[in-house]
Amino acid sequence: MGNDYILLTSESVTEGHPDKMCDMISDALLDAYLLGDPNSHVAVETMASEDMVFIAGEVTSTSQIDVVRKAREVICEIGYDSKDKGMDGRSCKILTNIGLQSPDIAQGVNRDNGEIGAGDQGMMYGYACDDTPEYMPLSIALAHRLCRKLTRVRKEGRIPYLYPDGKSQVTVAYDEDGNVKGITAIVVSTQHSADVSIETLRKDIEEIVIREEIPADLFLPDVKIHINPTGRFVVGGPEGDVGLTGRKIIVDTYGGIARHGGGAFSGKDPTKVDRSAAYMARYAAKNIVAAGFCRKCEVNLAYAIGVPQPVSIKIDTFGTEEIPKSIIETVVGEVFDFSVAGIIRTLSLTNVTYKNVASYGHFGRDDLNLPWERIDKAEELQDKATVRLVEEILQRRNRK
Repeated sequence: MGNDYILLTSESVTEGHPDKMCDMISDALLDAYLLGDPNSHVAVETMASEDMVFIAGEVTSTSQIDVVRKAREVICEIGYDSKDKGMDGRSCKILTNIGLQSPDIAQGVNRDNGEIGAGDQGMMYGYACDDTPEYMPLSIALAHRLCRKLTRVRKEGRIPYLYPDGKSQVTVAYDEDGNVKGITAIVVSTQHSADVSIETLRKDIEEIVIREEIPADLFLPDVKIHINPTGRFVVGGPEGDVGLTGRKIIVDTYGGIARHGGGAFSGKDPTKVDRSAAYMARYAAKNIVAAGFCRKCEVNLAYAIGVPQPVSIKIDTFGTEEIPKSIIETVVGEVFDFSVAGIIRTLSLTNVTYKNVASYGHFGRDDLNLPWERIDKAEELQDKATVRLVEEILQRRNRK
């Protein structure tokens, strides 16, 4: 690959990756609490190591949840139903330590005037670009597709010797104008039974997973494909590596192409702006790009604990804007309500099934009907921008 190209790489992991298993358990518990009590305040973390799962956190809810049973359901659903695979969800040890949300935090979140204060301070980023129809960077979109395919062929029995743990990585080349040139490298590592040869596995993964899932015209002539580079991946899941909620935040978002504020999503109810504001920032960024204002957009929101409105809003279009950035910033402020209550209301965040997004990314999910993936504000943004542009032209004429 010549020096004229820019290479960007993203990774994804399957739901059987130990960190993702923990994310799914935490979000399945959040879903259960919200189902019984939409006003639940939940912050649940999960850790998994070998044959043990530890669930801890703070919850204030009227819902009564069998935490251990719910965790076992998730583990078995993923496919960890045998010690040969690294864990058996039916018999593994599960410890819990869940208390009440701190009253010091609660008094800032629950406001007497009906508003909701942010559950914590921090900054959140949302991003969108025109690489793909779902407005996601191509590298992370393809990495997620490969991991979803790994899981699908395992559960369907097309590659019956696969086990739940796995990961992918895709490197995409761009020219200096930001146009996609193609894929330069693909890495797929997947857990498998001990009795399959590496030759068979590599052949099946390339033919059934990679070649079926990635369009042929994206492969550059000198593309490198690495499948289970170490040659063996039998020990996986929590047996091979400790899992922890919130440790795959780049996989969850934009694959490292955009910035990240550092806050994890899973196990947190919508009053936690780590989650809800990141969704709203994505919603705004996607609509800005869909409106044709720019090719790339990053929306940055920052909040103070207990304060309903963001303390700052910043929009970066990376020099790709088609209209003045000042107009983009103005109309975005008119169209989107970035208050905590406004975000929850706009995106109906107490009605989302969060376990569905705990694996394979929270954004760009064309397989799910997610409220923050709608582009229903693009036309309104265009209309308001047109008015602003006309006003600006008239003001210039009057000054002359």
